[in-house]
Amino acid sequence: MTGYPSPEDLRAGNKRLLARVLTRLETEAHDRETAAFLDRLCQDAKGAVLGLTGPPGVGKSSLTDALIKAYRAEGKRVAVLAIDPSSSVTGGALLGDRTRLKTDPLDDGVFVRSMAARDRLGGLSDQAVAAITVLRAVVDRVIVETVGIGQSEGDLKHAVDTVLLCIQPGSGDSLQFMKAGIMELPDLVAVTKADLGVLARRASSDVTGALSLSRTEGQGWKVPVTEVSSHTGSGIAELIASADAHRVYLEETGLVSRRRRQHVAWFMDMVRTEFGRAGLAMLSGEDWDARAGGAPFGSFLTFAGKISGRPHP
Repeated sequence: MTGYPSPEDLRAGNKRLLARVLTRLETEAHDRETAAFLDRLCQDAKGAVLGLTGPPGVGKSSLTDALIKAYRAEGKRVAVLAIDPSSSVTGGALLGDRTRLKTDPLDDGVFVRSMAARDRLGGLSDQAVAAITVLRAVVDRVIVETVGIGQSEGDLKHAVDTVLLCIQPGSGDSLQFMKAGIMELPDLVAVTKADLGVLARRASSDVTGALSLSRTEGQGWKVPVTEVSSHTGSGIAELIASADAHRVYLEETGLVSRRRRQHVAWFMDMVRTEFGRAGLAMLSGEDWDARAGGAPFGSFLTFAGKISGRPHP
């Protein structure tokens, strides 16, 4: 691959081309051509990005599979980015989430990519943000499935448009949900395994109560709680309707500014990862918010070259 394709060629291409682009992003993350390509795609984001979080075993992969089928039935192109946990001992990752997705390999309307979390604790890998940037410029819907570590999912809020928190029946009462510290994050909540009946309804009531305690008045968006069953398909249409409603809400209240704030957060995170607190302290004297808002990847390379005294590759 001698160069990055244009956004138009990428959208018109097949899954093999998209896979090659994502592979190059992982291997040439600090390349200036890569940064310019990603910054161009930041201005050309078309698709809605839905991020799934929740504890392991809650049914995120099964729900993702159900969402894929529903979106494809509507004729929408879908991409899934599945972040799998890495071993703290060996550093390896199984990358097994995609095995639960029963997709047609010949369907160019579905693209699935796995990434290892490596040493990141925020639910996403270092290259996940770059991958999301590419995928949302290519398809109608991007589904990001995190490692599901529960209390460290703050990264997801800075990478997706809509955060979907998955709760399973029997996982706790209202107080337990509040203690988890994640009630401030979701835009949508799905109570999975709704075919369990009474247990699912009780979990729905508990999480609704926790949301009412953790949210302040005047936020504009009331988080809907939907009981879903990936096994029977119940609640999937309602969940998609809620996600679409949140997308409309964002477009009416400032999707562009929300994504611009995300770009700044990406830039700050790249600096923090590369240079730590000393790097962040050096940002205070300049208006990096303005410069990183539209071009986070190129701005990072510029900053890296500035503090190192040599051009960044």
